[in-house]
Amino acid sequence: MRKTYLLFLVLALLSLTALAKDVNVTGDWTFTITTPQGERTNDITFVQDGEKLTVTMKSPRGEVTGEGTVKGNDIEWSITRDTPRGQFTITYKGKIQDENTITGEVEMGNFGTASWKAVRKTS
Repeated sequence: MRKTYLLFLVLALLSLTALAKDVNVTGDWTFTITTPQGERTNDITFVQDGEKLTVTMKSPRGEVTGEGTVKGNDIEWSITRDTPRGQFTITYKGKIQDENTITGEVEMGNFGTASWKAVRKTS
């Protein structure tokens, strides 16, 4: 009985270690956001240094850079755009599904939320 408990404990710790593996999202990705008006796809570049994240999003309106964090499989960043009505901050939150896929939700202030997906570009 005691050996079974010890074996279970070791396996549980190994499982937690595997889940907490270091994730690095640095690279170029294809970013697709799904809104009530349809899907929009753009390019996005992540640069990760430990838990610190720098994000460059490219769209027909130009490039915008934001900062955020990667903690375990959680990713979050915000960007601020200048609009005719003033500055507008958008916050992206998501989960790193695997080394090539991230999914999440974006909070767009009074405009609600939308889902998004990023897929790592291959060379």
